Amino acid sequence: MADTKSGFSAAERAAMAQRADELRAAKGLKGAAKLAKELEACIAAIDALEGTDKAVATALHRIVGEVAPHLEPKTWYGFPSYAREGKLIVFYQPASKFDTRYGTVGFQEDARLDDGEMWATSFAVIEVTDTVEQRLRALVAQAAG
Repeated sequence: MADTKSGFSAAERAAMAQRADELRAAKGLKGAAKLAKELEACIAAIDALEGTDKAVATALHRIVGEVAPHLEPKTWYGFPSYAREGKLIVFYQPASKFDTRYGTVGFQEDARLDDGEMWATSFAVIEVTDTVEQRLRALVAQAAG
């Protein structure tokens, strides 16, 4: 529920504060040091998850490493995320983050998923199955270009 003062819920305000912390943590870092810090943050974000959220985030991390190793792990609003040349491509938004029914694998504007006049950019995941993993592999490979 949003509070009347800012229009943002406590979870949304916490996510914004987390993003500010991410930016401060990377400030002044460049090259390999920045990449190492962002990988560490991504792994920590995954490790902090539980249940289905952890299973999906772990699978996504492994898939990105296998089919799109050029994407750079990082966090984005506390979400495990992956970027190409500094532009966010794919992320996992855990259900636990905003107390929702399911977590989502989302793709940002620079993901190469264009398919005509309309295409999906977010996918609900309630279980990691072989079918889900195959679909995620195809989506990540296409999005990463």
